[in-house]
Amino acid sequence: MSVSEGLATNKQHPRSTPRRRKPNASGPPCKAEARSKLTNGVQVLPNPNKRGLRWARRFRDLIQLHLSDLGGEQAASEGELALVRRVAALIVELELMEARFASLPDGESPASSTFDLYQRAVNSLRRTLLSLGLRRRPRDITPTLDEYTASKRQIDADDLEEVNEEVDA
Repeated sequence: MSVSEGLATNKQHPRSTPRRRKPNASGPPCKAEARSKLTNGVQVLPNPNKRGLRWARRFRDLIQLHLSDLGGEQAASEGELALVRRVAALIVELELMEARFASLPDGESPASSTFDLYQRAVNSLRRTLLSLGLRRRPRDITPTLDEYTASKRQIDADDLEEVNEEVDA
């Protein structure tokens, strides 16, 4: 089976066409047959075993989600693709660690070395996502004039009730 046939049958994979070396890169473009299955987009991971299929599936899904955030695979540079793969791997491993934390008996804490590893992985994930363009999107919480005046009327009504209760007492 040729590489193009393999790609045509693998519809779940994020790469719909094989990536070729960019024209401005040094040297002539490589033939698809001379490149690895990972580079051609035929495989997402090198030889995942049966136990790792769920991990690989989640990994692949996260790659697709993050690439869509970057404008699609064709818009992403090779460096961004590499960072997206690292982000996906960190997220999958962190999710597995969180599942292990959640399955601990009540009142038992994870080992300090495990929690330290988790904390360092979260920080690495944050830094990698920042380099990919993760940004804080502040939400506007300023009330409209009508909302503000309605809340002031409610506060005034509540204060009036308190004063009347004190006078009655």
